[in-house]
Amino acid sequence: MTRHTVIDSPYGPLTLVADSDGFLCGLYMTGQRHRPSEESFGPRGDGLRCFAEAEEQLTAYFAGESTHFALELRLRGTPFQRGVWDQLTRIPYGETRTYGELADALGNPHASRAVGLANGRNPIGIIVPCHRVIGSDGSLTGYGGGLNRKRRLLDFERGTALF
Repeated sequence: MTRHTVIDSPYGPLTLVADSDGFLCGLYMTGQRHRPSEESFGPRGDGLRCFAEAEEQLTAYFAGESTHFALELRLRGTPFQRGVWDQLTRIPYGETRTYGELADALGNPHASRAVGLANGRNPIGIIVPCHRVIGSDGSLTGYGGGLNRKRRLLDFERGTALF
């Protein structure tokens, strides 16, 4: 059974979800595309260690005091999706990669569209930084949390905007 909590952020409420073993398995924004139903989050589980650690690290991130996350995550998806999500965690703070670059890193240079689909299904936004992926021409392309949030996150990480 999953449990959840809701924390505040500069983007509004963030819903954190933990699996039955107490691992963080979801971070969802209000109005996010591909957000599971509220019922699937289970009951409130305030006080779980993974929630406290995630909130502490997210607070430091939004305050500009930390540029990475060190959390135990439980990412559920296909092997290809998990490979894409692993590549996302390797994109340094303040930098971006294209879908094609991620496909190349996975050893499948023709899979940029599949990389985009997997990126869009990332269950742990911000911490697994899917916002750092852009189009081949440098444009901001789809983001489950909305392009405005993506732009704000990228500007924040580049030091061109503050919350």
